Amino acid sequence: MSRIRSLMFGLSAVIACSRAPVTQTAPALLTASSSLAWDDRLRIAEGFRLADAIGDSIWPGWTSAPFAVLLVTPEREFLVRHPRPSSDFTRIGYDSLLRGDVLVRARTLAPTLLATFPAVGGVPTIVVGQPHATGKSSTEWVLTLVHEHFHQLQTSRPDYFARVEALRLARGDRSGMWMLNYPFPYDSSVVQSRVALFAAQLDSALVATSADERRSHWLAAQVARAALSAALSPDDDRYLAFQMWQEGAARYTELLAAHFAARHFTPSGAFRTLPDFISFDTAAARIDAGVHAGLRAPLKERRRVAFYPLGAAYASMLDQMEAGWRGKYLEGEMSLDKR
Repeated sequence: MSRIRSLMFGLSAVIACSRAPVTQTAPALLTASSSLAWDDRLRIAEGFRLADAIGDSIWPGWTSAPFAVLLVTPEREFLVRHPRPSSDFTRIGYDSLLRGDVLVRARTLAPTLLATFPAVGGVPTIVVGQPHATGKSSTEWVLTLVHEHFHQLQTSRPDYFARVEALRLARGDRSGMWMLNYPFPYDSSVVQSRVALFAAQLDSALVATSADERRSHWLAAQVARAALSAALSPDDDRYLAFQMWQEGAARYTELLAAHFAARHFTPSGAFRTLPDFISFDTAAARIDAGVHAGLRAPLKERRRVAFYPLGAAYASMLDQMEAGWRGKYLEGEMSLDKR
């Protein structure tokens, strides 16, 4: 059990570092003005509203995952909807818009973070900076909140950390940094070419205009994936599969959430008044374009990040080729293509 606990807190640093550096600062004195700004409350509430509207329609059991949020501002950190706050937080009071207590402490983490890890009380917590610090519009920020909420579904499953350990990829690293630093053969010309072929077939399948053309490219993608596996060691192949399963599926979820919002969700009037508001249609188009751009970028440039669009594209194709796959996603191997 101690090994799992060690891995859990090691992964805290890994998931955070994968998006932005974690910095420790000297705690500032909290004052009576330590309150959550109106626009921050509005964005978090919109994220909660969207997640409530989606419910379990994308992922079975998603509503069972915690939705604890730690908003990091330049001076303070605000904790919302956390079931077990730690003693270093001070309760501000109940927020009717957020439908929960808000707690505050002096800032200790980087305000540029976009991450989910057991940051408070061992509970998977979304740790997120404000939109201007994370380079996102308010609408994209809300979708990122939903993206990170999906990571809460992944990491809150009782066997998640045991399954990660069972991948046997850490090679003695107890910090969890292997997820970032794993020596995948990014510079191998053979691996580069086979990743490119796999990505190209997925890209073509996604944009195909007929069912026959789509199936042809999907089958070609399966052949290309097998050829890529053959060029990799078993460990390297498991690492690729894990990254596609974890981060690729999260990118895919963000895209589905954007499309859902564009079709079935009405943003609140107050949210639409924010100066950086964009429509969910526009946000979905940007995410989709990012997936295609990622599929067309070379592995030697994108390196580990290349696996995110691969996983997102693969998951999108599974929707068309294998109905019901999402119901089995959290079971079996941590792999989209070996369920």
